[in-house]
Amino acid sequence: MRVCIEKSTGKLIESQSGGENQEHLDTLIQNAINTGYAKEDVEVKFVDDAELSVLIESSKTPEQVAAEEAAAAAKIAKAQAFIDNLPRWALVETTINNIGNLADAKAFLLKLARVTYWLAKNTEE
Repeated sequence: MRVCIEKSTGKLIESQSGGENQEHLDTLIQNAINTGYAKEDVEVKFVDDAELSVLIESSKTPEQVAAEEAAAAAKIAKAQAFIDNLPRWALVETTINNIGNLADAKAFLLKLARVTYWLAKNTEE
């Protein structure tokens, strides 16, 4: 992996896979210059996956970090909501065993379809 870093801030400008010589690094320099960076403020080098991960994490803005944290919290909350709203299996089994007419069967199937829809679409609507 090769990367282009802004020297003054240490922020990652660009990364590209592959490459093995200076010509490939020069491509990154030219790309940075083409997007407005000064050649003197650009550093290019080859890095491994661990170094790239550190560069990516350190280049995130506070807003990006907050958005990622909010998305993770929402995912955890959604999973907890599913758990909180699931009845015990004994209740599910009893409900199925007690279906005695078409209206009860429709009500049960509607609930089952709603859960399946939520899981498939990853949304309640």
